[in-house]
Parts: sequence; structure tokens; C-alpha cells
Amino acid sequence: MTIAAKFEIEYLQYLDAEGNEVRKDLPAFAKDLDHMVELYKLMLSTRVFDAKSIALQRTGKLGTYASCLGHEAAHVGIGSAMKPEDVLAVSYREYGAQLYRGVQPREVYMYWGGDERGNDYQKEPARHDFAWSVPIATQCLHAAGSALAFKIRGEKRVAVCTIGDGGSSKGDFYGAINIAGAQNLPLVAVIVNNQWAISVPRKIQSGAPTLAQKGIAAGLFCIQVDGNDIIAVRKAMEDALERARNGEGGSVIEAVTYRLGDHTTADDARRYRGEAEVKEGWSKEPMKRLRNWLVAKKVWDDAKEEAWKAECDEWMDNEVNAYLETKTQPVTAMFDYIFAEVPADLAKQRDYVLSLENKGH
Repeated sequence: MTIAAKFEIEYLQYLDAEGNEVRKDLPAFAKDLDHMVELYKLMLSTRVFDAKSIALQRTGKLGTYASCLGHEAAHVGIGSAMKPEDVLAVSYREYGAQLYRGVQPREVYMYWGGDERGNDYQKEPARHDFAWSVPIATQCLHAAGSALAFKIRGEKRVAVCTIGDGGSSKGDFYGAINIAGAQNLPLVAVIVNNQWAISVPRKIQSGAPTLAQKGIAAGLFCIQVDGNDIIAVRKAMEDALERARNGEGGSVIEAVTYRLGDHTTADDARRYRGEAEVKEGWSKEPMKRLRNWLVAKKVWDDAKEEAWKAECDEWMDNEVNAYLETKTQPVTAMFDYIFAEVPADLAKQRDYVLSLENKGH
């Protein structure tokens, strides 16, 4: 029998669920314990932010919100590996990566509060990243287009997109990785596999043993990592970014994690998944393993944890107040930024809305 090709998917993990090292070749960044503490602090900040966001929604101060509970290692690992000049195209829950790159919580709140100005990030390097993308997988095409532009311009920049396990079944994802492989583009596509596409489980989404292997047909480098191990995510990202930056092609990284909360605040996951499964997910969650590892290294303790949580609470209160105190846009804003010249039918609608406003409606 003649074999045309063979493929393998490597699985990368450095810390197990209890925070024990499972291999001795820690990457250089992980040996910088001060840096690892900073990454943990951002993960903790992200979790505090997430809880505050849900509380805002429950009290009617925020619209539907997509929680990132359980994704902290995957998201912070992605953002922290990138260079400022790189570009990030997210879906709608990668807050840890965005916070690392300068997105402010108040901007997240504005977006989920129905104010599109939240997408106008004010700080670098987030200012040149893409806005949130709720249509599933379209952001992958945006990233591929950016990667093509970087190649044409001869820029040593990389486009990174994130997608969920369900979203990786969309044609937009396949189109993006196919062009990346065909044109040798600097694209890194990260599948954050949290096991559930709303109520559809991973096991019936794809017949492939791994989601990482979807990139094989596109000719990309593929790897699966423990998405609850920030060292593994960060290492895989660093390697993929370096290859892409050096003209060695794109990558697909599958970060295996678990969605500990509901899909969004409009969802009730108890209707479709069992308590035992969620309990198992909590046993592998990312915060515990990194905290245990840092405590064992004697660079973190309960006192530092509580002090940082207090700082996070103060930070979140300031961000929430900034969001709630933001002046509402005039009603005409919904018409002003769609066309350079407003079509007659929209101009008529705008005039009608203004007439209602002038009458006090």
C-alpha cells in the first residue's frame, strides 16, 4: 500500500489540574515568576470583571452578555503572546486577551449596553484591533484579509483570530484557513474549544478526533493544547506567531477548555448539560492550577490574593461608574454613520424620529 501522507497532532501541557508541572522544559517566560504573577493577576481581574458584568445585566444595567468564566487562561495566553503591532479579531467573549491589549471594561459595557461607541477602543494597541463580532466566524475572514495585507506590504505583523468549537464548523473559518495556507499568510487561528456551541455538544459538532486537525487540509501547522494551562497556551501562541512573522506560514491552535457558565445571560445551561459534567469542569479550571503553582513557588499567597481582589473591585467600580455616566448619543446617531450621503428613505425615517423627539415622545 502506498501512503500519500501521514499526520499527527501534538498535545501540549505544562501544568496539570492541580498545578503540578508535567514536564521539565518550561519556556523562558514561565521562568520569570514576576511575569507569571502579572498574568495571574490579569486572569483574576478578568474573573472579577466577568462577575461584575453578569451582576450589571441582572440588575438591568447591561444588555445580553457573553460570560468568559473558565476561559481566562486561554484568553490571557493569547493576548499576552502577541506583539503590539499584531492584530486581533475576536468573537464576543475573549475579554482577557482584549484587556491585555488595552480594551477598557467601560468599553465592553458600552458595547453590551447597546452603544456602538464601545467598539471604538481608545487605548493602544487595541485601537487597531477589530471590533466584537457576533456573526459566527466572520472575524476569521477579517483576520485573513489583514494577514494578506501584511504580506503584500512586507510587514512583520501577524493577524490572530479566535473562534469557538462550534464556529470552527462554519464555512467562514474554513475559507480563512484555506487562503492562509494557499497564500502562506501570517495568520494564527485559535479554536477555543469550550465543549459547547450554545446547547450543541462538541461530540456531535465534528467527527474529527481533534478540532486542531481541521488546519491540516489547509496546509497549516496544527497543535492542540490544554486551554486551562496558560503556560501551554502562551507557548503555542509564541511559537505560532514567530513562525508566521518569519514567513513560515499560519497555524491552527485548539485550546481545550470548558465553559463554566451559561453561553450568555439569555441562556440557561442547566436545560442541556448535567451537574456532574459542570463539576468536572470546575475541577480542571484555570485559576486554581496557576494559583497552586505560584503558591508552591512562594510568589503568591492568600493575603496577596485578597489585596488584589480589593484593587480589582475598586477598578471595576470606577469602570462601571464611567459606563453609567456616559452621555447617551443623540437619536440621530443611528443614521449618521451608515452612509456618506444618507439615502432618501433613511433621511425620511430620521426626520420622523426627530419629530417624535421634539414632541417629547
